[in-house]
Amino acid sequence: MRIVMLGPPGAGKGTQAQALSQNLGLCRVSTGDIFREEIRQGSSLGLQAKVYLEGGKLVPDEIVIEIARKRLGEDDCLRGFILDGFPRTVGQARALDISLEGKGISLDKVFDIRVSPEEVARRLGDRRSCARCGAVYHLVYNPPREPETCDLCGGKLYLRDDDRREVVLKRIAVYEEQTRPLEEYYRGRGILTEIDGEKKIEEVTAEIASLLEA
Repeated sequence: MRIVMLGPPGAGKGTQAQALSQNLGLCRVSTGDIFREEIRQGSSLGLQAKVYLEGGKLVPDEIVIEIARKRLGEDDCLRGFILDGFPRTVGQARALDISLEGKGISLDKVFDIRVSPEEVARRLGDRRSCARCGAVYHLVYNPPREPETCDLCGGKLYLRDDDRREVVLKRIAVYEEQTRPLEEYYRGRGILTEIDGEKKIEEVTAEIASLLEA
């Protein structure tokens, strides 16, 4: 099975993609995680991506497409995958379709998690990431056991630059302009399903699981 998770920043794409990955035994591909690791390592790709991410902008299509194509060619993605954060533009979606068609496969389902801009800003302001292992927490929905400390590795938690309010507002504007058209693209292909992302996390997970079973 090949699935795409759409939705604005903070909609819960990563949380739901991780749950699906565990339940279905499929690899989860997060371009955001890949870029953050490249930034942490100080690679050339990471330095390029950092400029865009910290400014609340989308990384150019050619960079994202190349890194996604490379990741999807790895062995753990051969039996299926869940894409989190890719594609984000119609150009990326078309490039993905062409790449998959070359392998004789196609996407099965696209879930569009809908969350209001107000809720997005509130959620991201309360999100914290581990500086050491990259684990993500939420001060309301998924708080660490000890303040500012990662449960998994003991690393220090911090507010990412791209989760600061002024950057979040830019990210929302960019999403509305460049990523919303993806809804029509996938709706036209008959594989898009909208999900109310303002429900409880477990309710969203149950709804997606039910739709896949159906």
